[in-house]
Parts: sequence; C-alpha cells; structure tokens
Amino acid sequence: MSGKAWGGRFQKSAEAWVDEFGASIGFDQQLVTEDIEGSIAHVTMLGECGILKADEVETIKGGLEQLKVKADNNELEFKVENEDIHLNLEKMLTDLVGPVGGKLHTGRSRNDQVATDMHLFLKKRVVEVIELIQQLQDTIVEQAEDNIETLAPGYTHLQRAQPISFAHHLMTYFWMLERDKQRFTESVKRIDISPLGAGALAGTTFPIDRELSAKLLGFSNVYQNSIDAVSDRDFIVEFLSNGALMMAHLSRFAEEIILWSTDEFKFIDLDDSFSTGSSIMPQKKNPDMAELIRGKAGRTYGNLMGLLTVLKGIPLAYNKDMQEDKEGMFDTLHTIVGALKIFEGMVRTMTVNKDVLHKAVHNDFSNATELADYLAAKGMPFREAHEVTGKLVFTCIQRGIYLLDLSLEDMQEGSNLIEADVYDVLAPEAAVKRRHSLGGTGFDQVKKQLELAKSL
Repeated sequence: MSGKAWGGRFQKSAEAWVDEFGASIGFDQQLVTEDIEGSIAHVTMLGECGILKADEVETIKGGLEQLKVKADNNELEFKVENEDIHLNLEKMLTDLVGPVGGKLHTGRSRNDQVATDMHLFLKKRVVEVIELIQQLQDTIVEQAEDNIETLAPGYTHLQRAQPISFAHHLMTYFWMLERDKQRFTESVKRIDISPLGAGALAGTTFPIDRELSAKLLGFSNVYQNSIDAVSDRDFIVEFLSNGALMMAHLSRFAEEIILWSTDEFKFIDLDDSFSTGSSIMPQKKNPDMAELIRGKAGRTYGNLMGLLTVLKGIPLAYNKDMQEDKEGMFDTLHTIVGALKIFEGMVRTMTVNKDVLHKAVHNDFSNATELADYLAAKGMPFREAHEVTGKLVFTCIQRGIYLLDLSLEDMQEGSNLIEADVYDVLAPEAAVKRRHSLGGTGFDQVKKQLELAKSL
C-alpha cells in the first residue's frame, strides 16, 4: 500500500526522491490562507445543502478555524510526503477533529480546489498591485509638479532633439503606469470567477450549490463549464503578461534614471538609501536598485513564456504539468511588488539638478527646429527652412558656438527672412512654452495634464 490519500489501488510507494520531485508543498504553501478559506466556504455549503450534518459541519469548521489561526502565526508544519497544500491541510484537519475531517472533500477535487485557491490568491494580490501602482503615480505627479518649468533636453535616438519640460518627461511614465493599472483592474473580472464545485472535470453527483460557495467566497461569477473551470489558467497568463509589460515600463524608467545619475548627465542625484558603493573604489555611488529593476524585468518575461509553453500542448482537462503554473506566478508577484515599492521611494527621494538641466538646454542645438519653424512661418517651404537651419548649425559647429551665439548678420547669411525677433524664438524657455498643442510640453499643457492625472 502506498499510504497516500489516493493510494487505494497502488501496491507500492515511490521512493522519497520521486515524491520530492512531484510535490508542490515547497511553494504552494503560500496558498494556505486561500485553501482554508475555500474549505470553510465549501463545508458551509455542504451543510446548507444537507449533504453533511450540522454537527459535522461545525466540527470541520472549528478545525479549519484552528488551522487558520496557526497559519496566521506561521505555526503549521508542512510535509513533503503529503504532496501539496490540500493534502497537508486535510491531514492536519483529520489529526485535529478525527475521521469526520475526511468528509470535507465531499463533492470536490483537488483540481477545482487548487484553481479556487489561485483565483482567491490573485484576486487579493492584484488589488494590492493596483494600490502600489497608484502610489508610484502619485509620487511621479509630486515630482512633476515641482519641475513644470524645469527645462530639459528631449531625446530621440539618445541624441538631443528638442527642449522640453522635465515634468512632461516624467509624466510619460505616469501614463504608462495608468495603462498598466487599467489592465490589472480589467483583469479582475476574469479572476473573480469561482471554479469550486467543478470537481475533477465533470461536476459531481452531490446536490451542491456552486452559487452559494461562490457567494461565500466573494466571487461575482461561476464557471459555466466544469472542464473549463479546472483547466483555465488564462487569468494567470493575463496576470503574468500585465506584470511583464509593467516591468518593461519600469525597466525603461530605470534605464533613464541610471543615465541621468551618471557624471556625464548629472541630471539627478539618487538618495543614498537607494544606492550602493564599491568594495574597491571609494568614490563610487552605484544605482543598484534601478539596475536590479531593469534586470528583474527579464524574469517576469520568462515566467510568462514558461506558462504559455506549459499550456500550449496539454489536452483537457487537468494535467500534472499545470502544477508549473504557481512558481512563476508567485515570483512575478514578488518581483513587481518589490519593484513598485523601490521605485516609489527612489523617485520620491531623488534630487533633480535644475541648474544642470538648465545649462544643458542652453548649450546644445535642441532649438534648431524653432529656427526652421520660424522660417516656415514666414513663408519659406519647410524643406528649404530645414536646409538653411542645418547649414547654420554646421557653421556653429565649426566655430564651437550655438545658434543663440550667432550674430544677426551671420543669421541673415542663411536667409534674409531672419530678423532680430529670432533670438526670442530661439530661447529654450520660449521653445517649450510655445508648444501648447494638446498633450504638448508647453507649461500650460503640462499643468492641464497634471490636473487630469490627479483626477484619475
């Protein structure tokens, strides 16, 4: 005899190392609270439907409540020989209340039980992720409000392009995170579905009430197909996808923070609490937390691809392969929660070096487009204006000066359309202020953007 809960037809036991390979208790013990909650709802429903006697229900619920207290206090001892969270808790329950504990499994399978656990788990955690995203967004808004009129070079191809408001640049990440928040929020309705009572795959002959158990667990809906209920992992794939995309956004932000904090840029200073030093070079201040977030994006991509690969070829309904759905889910959750918390602190405590940014936009050619637009506004075809401006830029490069350093006579060698008012147009402050189209970097537009952001 195997001694397993499912071992009636088996005449021998697997060796310990085989059991260890197949066991999931090493990681699915993180579902302990949800597993107990699901069991309490299930046994309550069994009592309401007359499947179990009232005293049996009370005994089982009492034992589960005791286990919940121990779980909350980290006092439960899980064993590999009991394979998973479900059998571990069932063994603990029967040890507490006797053979009646075995009646808890009436009308359900571990297949619908584990699916229920993960729905409950993700439903709670996604709400927490949404709250953390909002906190980071709030911090970005605070930094942006302090830097509306802080000028900064805008880049394309990592080359100076046009002057912008630094707040405008920061707010780009607010809107990326807003889409992330929306995706997580929309995903909740596909998590908020109960598979409990679907059984192994075909439902059960017992007169259960799936709507009641769903209501007891706070689910808004139930799966309408028992096979789909136990085999669906779309909700986890969606979570992993949303997490991976959000980490891509945070990785891009981290990359810019890393660049901005270098001596070559010096646009910002990171707080010491989010930096580290070197064991050999005393002067170093490394942006390790930003680098780690940039690096950890890769593991979330791997978790997404891992589960997609698991699911792509398995037939309906449940297969042991699906045990591989949990570790990646736990890892991505841990990764994105940590990244969001670190990022919020990093952005909140960073110092923006406004004087350095101011100097940067006054010592480059990011105002060249202003001159081309100036000439176009005076009737010159834009392509010709572009060429005239480019030649004047080349003249400046040869002399080691910038457009604002050219005399009016030098300017007019490019075009007699240029007049003294060109210097007002070329001022970086004016260049930014004039970009008042909807969503532009103009100061008034940035203020409107911030007001909208704060209303969300």
